[in-house]
Amino acid sequence: MGNLLKRALLLAVALSAIAYAGDYALLRLRMVFPRWAAAFDSVQMERLYAIALKNGKTAYELDAQRPEVTLPCVRALFPHLGYSPCWYLRRRSEKPIPMIILISVRGLNNLENVAFAVD
Repeated sequence: MGNLLKRALLLAVALSAIAYAGDYALLRLRMVFPRWAAAFDSVQMERLYAIALKNGKTAYELDAQRPEVTLPCVRALFPHLGYSPCWYLRRRSEKPIPMIILISVRGLNNLENVAFAVD
């Protein structure tokens, strides 16, 4: 049984490596021959923050400084050349960015004596 498990694991690793290498080869071919298909693209993202409130509800706000961001991406299944895949960025572009408010307490060595008031 152990030998079968080792072979299955080796096969899974080999297939993953072949898929990654094939994806990279197709990307390089697209870079050399751009008429076939574009190798790179860009995704327009809205920076929407999801801010957790004290009452358990969530408030949504657009980023005031950069409400829209254009991110470069690679048209492939896996990340290559430092770029994320376009399908992954498009999927993430619809989700708000969760924000957590952290309270900083500086200068206190004993945090057991600190009490936080909640309205």
